[in-house]
Amino acid sequence: MTAETVEHAGVLEIVAGDRPIREVNQEIRAAVAAGRDVVVERPMSRHNLAVALSGAGSVTFRGSVGYYCGGLSNGGRIVVEGNSGWGTGEGLADGHITVHGNAGMSLGAAMRGGTIHVKGNAGPRCGVAQKAGNIVVEGNVGYSTGFMGHGGRVICLGDAIGSVGDSLWEGSVWVAGEIRTLGVDAKVITPSAEEVAEVESLLSGLGVDAAGCDWKQVVSGQKLWYFEARDAKKWLMI
Repeated sequence: MTAETVEHAGVLEIVAGDRPIREVNQEIRAAVAAGRDVVVERPMSRHNLAVALSGAGSVTFRGSVGYYCGGLSNGGRIVVEGNSGWGTGEGLADGHITVHGNAGMSLGAAMRGGTIHVKGNAGPRCGVAQKAGNIVVEGNVGYSTGFMGHGGRVICLGDAIGSVGDSLWEGSVWVAGEIRTLGVDAKVITPSAEEVAEVESLLSGLGVDAAGCDWKQVVSGQKLWYFEARDAKKWLMI
């Protein structure tokens, strides 16, 4: 235990400040892997915090974090008591991330499991190349949300700014508010009652009351699934 790391009422308190990120992350990872709860003071919006976590512990950041917080993690719980930068939860395989403020672009990029919950807005390309898992944004999402998604769900309780679901393969984008424009080869369908019940159950578990929302489900139009080189001109005009 270092001078920047103290124990208080069973919770490990770590001061990040201007210390080397590798050192801070080693302390966080060891604690979360052991199932302990960690509080990080003075995160100072620094990048790459709490990456590659595993285990059943939790880490709470008392302030905003920078790029790629929680990236490549396979467990644990992360709470950000502020905003988060680009790529929060990128490559997430399992675990849970909650951001109490806003998130930057590429939230949950290429994630393969787990849940990311943003209580504010999320920037462009939310869920880009997502493979599985759930991304919940209580506010608005930026342009190209769901871009090239291969699975999982993005659930937006606000408005989707533009190019929603561009080049979707599988997966879906759920929008309770307004969809400004759809992306290439995306279409809106009405979700089934069973799907709505599943989404609302997920949201209820996160403390979000979504009863009565006018859900629009954006899915692939499937035209890009059948691309042939000899038909390239038609494909490019979709």
